[in-house]
Amino acid sequence: MAAHYLDFERPIADLESKIEELSKLSETAGPGAFDLEIQALRDRAQALRKEAYANLDAWQKTMVARHPERPHLRDYVAGLIDEFVELRGDRKFADDQAIVGGLGRFRGQPVVVMGHEKGHDTTTRLKHNFGMARPEGYRKAVRLMDMAERFSLPVITFVDTAGAYPGLGAEERGQAEAIARSTERCLTLGTPMVATIVGEGGSGGAIALAGANRVLILEHSIYSVISPEGAASILWRDGARAKDAATQMRITAQDLIKLGIVDRIVDEPAGGAHSNTEVAIRAVGDAVEEELKAMAHMSAEQLRKQRADRFYAIGRAGLQ
Repeated sequence: MAAHYLDFERPIADLESKIEELSKLSETAGPGAFDLEIQALRDRAQALRKEAYANLDAWQKTMVARHPERPHLRDYVAGLIDEFVELRGDRKFADDQAIVGGLGRFRGQPVVVMGHEKGHDTTTRLKHNFGMARPEGYRKAVRLMDMAERFSLPVITFVDTAGAYPGLGAEERGQAEAIARSTERCLTLGTPMVATIVGEGGSGGAIALAGANRVLILEHSIYSVISPEGAASILWRDGARAKDAATQMRITAQDLIKLGIVDRIVDEPAGGAHSNTEVAIRAVGDAVEEELKAMAHMSAEQLRKQRADRFYAIGRAGLQ
């Protein structure tokens, strides 16, 4: 599969194209013919990548957060969860594959794990509805959290959605209520809960799985009440001003931690999580493990109070 390059990565793409050409020439010219030239180009490409990713603006981070090769829920489950058993359906209407969840072992500890799955190709993106859940997905999430509390299991969630699905059927079946019920269940859960924004965290569709004790975010992920395109359409009646909206909305991890909306930034490899998925997944796992250990001895009431205090504090700094 050909690599997917974002607009600001074009200089890197050009260098890597030259590396590929030289590598093919080297095969015909003999072993080692262009090794020095190839290594020099690789070093230059890596330096460009580090420089580019160290200076991303809010709109560029939005593009990285939406990168099609960025690891999704299935990748995190495969990399971090042993003995995963998926649980399906909301026991009311259907199974929604935009939210996938179940039981498994995270580094030896039994957990409930769930999150948004966007898919990696046309077939899986359609199957998972691009990570945009219908009411059934949020009711499944409530069912999983109920199970977690019943058996005293920590909950780990991975958030990656542009928002809940706005279709007519979803609205008819109570989309807003389902999101509210899922958010409420997060906040009333009597077991530790850690949420990680691994890509795009959009609107109520994201918060419904992110009402956690600790909210982590990957370095180049975004988290917002509305997409930059949607905000631009409302504010200026011009979706083309999405870049301006992204800047004004303060949706990057670095902005969000200053505002107290997230608790911890997880570093990504140079070039973004998609450039080295194994390293990115391991870094998320290490951060989640640390957070769960810190909450291991807290009672159900302490967990609920900590979670409530955390969310009540958002937006209140400086108002005392």
